[in-house]
Amino acid sequence: MEENPQSQIKPGTLLISEPFLQDENFVRSVVLLCENNEGGAFGLILNKLSILKVSELIDRLSFLDSEVYVGGPVEQNTFHFIYSGECMLEGSISLGNNLWWGGDFNQLEQKIINSEVNLDYIRFFIGYSGWSEGQLEEEIAEKTWIHTPCTEAESLFTSSPEELWRIILKNMGGEYQIMANYPIDPRLN
Repeated sequence: MEENPQSQIKPGTLLISEPFLQDENFVRSVVLLCENNEGGAFGLILNKLSILKVSELIDRLSFLDSEVYVGGPVEQNTFHFIYSGECMLEGSISLGNNLWWGGDFNQLEQKIINSEVNLDYIRFFIGYSGWSEGQLEEEIAEKTWIHTPCTEAESLFTSSPEELWRIILKNMGGEYQIMANYPIDPRLN
């Protein structure tokens, strides 16, 4: 009996784009799944830098030179964040393994202003990746996405965005370790 793919894909799962995916929004992307329910799925691309800094988007944090990532092609006028460590904000949603999504942004601003947080373990995003009901499961069935649980949240913050896709595949071992070395253009192989 085949297992329901949605039952496997839980928040905190990493979605790794297959090596030859040509969708410009998701080429060599690693997406952190934050929500997956009957209404659809929501995630954030972890390795796509924008040209913006937090200081350009949030007035109270005009001193903060932290990079902002493109969370996905949907609603790029929205601002999101994840962090690793102990829960430090009201309303943060646990993604497992000391990884948190969102929470009270006013609290976060104040903690940043008071130097009470380690900025190395916070990542900011504009936009997000979204899937309608059943769409993500269809894409997984079509092998658009490789999925794995996020077991080492800290490495999401310490690995360079350019290398994150390759690092995660290599760490998965076996056939995925081989995929990590595929060229972007298969004609070059």
